[in-house]
Amino acid sequence: MIHSMTGYGKSVLQLPSKTISIEIKSLNSKTLDLNMRMPSMYRSKELSLRKLISSRLSRGKVDFSLYFENTGNETFANVNPKVVKKYMQQLEGLATGDEMQRLQLAIKMPDAISTEREEVDESEWAEIQNEILKALDSIALYRLEEGNVLEADFTKRIAIISDLLNQVLAIDPERITNVRERLHKGVSELKEKHDENRFEQELVYYIEKFDITEEKVRLQNHLEYFIKTLSSNDSNGKKLGFISQEIGREINTIGSKANFAPMQKLVVQMKDELEKIKEQLLNVL
Repeated sequence: MIHSMTGYGKSVLQLPSKTISIEIKSLNSKTLDLNMRMPSMYRSKELSLRKLISSRLSRGKVDFSLYFENTGNETFANVNPKVVKKYMQQLEGLATGDEMQRLQLAIKMPDAISTEREEVDESEWAEIQNEILKALDSIALYRLEEGNVLEADFTKRIAIISDLLNQVLAIDPERITNVRERLHKGVSELKEKHDENRFEQELVYYIEKFDITEEKVRLQNHLEYFIKTLSSNDSNGKKLGFISQEIGREINTIGSKANFAPMQKLVVQMKDELEKIKEQLLNVL
């Protein structure tokens, strides 16, 4: 069972005086790359939040966002009357204009408005944390569903490669016959006398170099191992990546030994399917 690194989770919590919105997005990455956006009043909880998210999302480029919207009459911003009056007095001597215009300018000056930092209420934070867990459950489900789609695609493409390998094996005798005939023709065109027994010995040695028995066995084993790993309980994209490299190595060796156009055509098709698998594996957890 595999999981995708692409996912999205969202949860909304309605409190008496505010609405908390939590969003978690993830894309593929070799490691966990966690980016967090949250109001300054919750920054004291960032470390514990990072540990929580890291324990649930082991890999991926993850964007965590926590927003809140005041729905009550609470406000944490206060006007500093003394500072504003001082600014208005200074502006009166510098520029013409009525009092309302000077007030509009003064209110924008530094320290004209101070913001009180609200302390985090622990009971409130417990509710928020539960909502974060819901968002994490949501993104985990999303990743699992995406993983099921990927698993079906991988299974289909591995089956195609296996079928192409069977086609390679089916035309292998024809390939050997073709190689033998070409060698005989090449020697006869030399119009030189040769020892037929010695020629046959050299021919056997030459043809053995083109034997793909070992490659076909290893390739079939790698294909079976890929499917077995795919259906295991753990999602291991890196392991599947290593297996796909071994699959590619055997396919390339068969291609280099083919020396027969119909077989080389099948090898190209196998490579094409494998490249599609490798591209999708980048998104597997």
